[in-house]
Amino acid sequence: MVRLLLLLSILLFSINISAMSTAIGHGPIGLMADHFHKKGEWMISLRVSNMEMKKNTLDGKNISDIEVLNQPNPSFKMSSMNDMPMMEMSSMKMPKNLSVIPRKMTMRMIMLGAMYAPSDKITLMGMAMFNEKEMELDTYRGMMNRNYLGSFETSSSDLSKISLSALFNLHESESSRWHLIGGLEKSIGENTKKGMVLTPMNTNTSITLPYGMQPSDKALRLLTGVTNVTKINNFVLGNQIFFRKSIEEEDWNFGDEFEYNLWFQGSFNDNISYSLRLNYLDTDSINGKNENIMAPVQTANPRNYGGEILNIGIGFNFITNFLPGKHSDRLAIEYIIPIDQDKSGLQMKNEAKFIIGFQKSL
Repeated sequence: MVRLLLLLSILLFSINISAMSTAIGHGPIGLMADHFHKKGEWMISLRVSNMEMKKNTLDGKNISDIEVLNQPNPSFKMSSMNDMPMMEMSSMKMPKNLSVIPRKMTMRMIMLGAMYAPSDKITLMGMAMFNEKEMELDTYRGMMNRNYLGSFETSSSDLSKISLSALFNLHESESSRWHLIGGLEKSIGENTKKGMVLTPMNTNTSITLPYGMQPSDKALRLLTGVTNVTKINNFVLGNQIFFRKSIEEEDWNFGDEFEYNLWFQGSFNDNISYSLRLNYLDTDSINGKNENIMAPVQTANPRNYGGEILNIGIGFNFITNFLPGKHSDRLAIEYIIPIDQDKSGLQMKNEAKFIIGFQKSL
């Protein structure tokens, strides 16, 4: 029902709109595939983002560290001699309850992109993403008094995924534009990365890191969506529906995604625009599992992934001339804050996300 209402909102907002070459002619920098190009045009882009996660929720409700330690450890049932990898078995005897608590997670992303229009009706778009993840965790004794043993950090980084898409121009006028999005995305980074951890036995050992710390899942995904941008007097209203669906999977993969964006833009002048964006993301939990991912921490449970998040973003676009050429550049920033989170199972809470981007038309 929610998705139907969002689709109807696009239809209702699709009266009066146009594409423009000024600062307001591009959507917020956190959006992907928000515009298309004229025949023969090229555009290159660079986006850098940073997001943190802190504290924990259980089925969308805040949970204390003591309550986390009282949660059952699913890996305990599977940690028999036959299931546990030999190199990990001696130093990771599983406690019945969770004993490692994530304290903070930082995710940084660098995305390189290019767009080219072979015709006025089709714009091709390619992307490559590099991810870097860092997590701080606290370890407690697995039994008896559950004393605090210490903290440790894990990290991973890799070229995470690449994608190739096509944007199909359905309609363009002085007051509106519509386009479809279709493409493929391939996760290409490592999905069995190991790291050193502090165990509840107060020993340090190397294990296969939990799913959230893996650079990728090796899945191939189908990308589909539709974007509408509408001009109302001197303002712009945009809508976008976007789907990511796995069509080729390994032993495990991150869940399918449904994303909806609604944004409003205005201008201070031709060179500076501001935006307000509402972002809704609905993600399924992980499909499948890696038998080597076994640890007394919430992130090792495939069920503790996915859920619904509602964000609000405030952004600015600036027309600049950093690089030579017949077209100006665009420098853009966006600050995104979660306003409602209903995550599945036991997960960390999203904090604010900051994105800065640079785009150059050729």
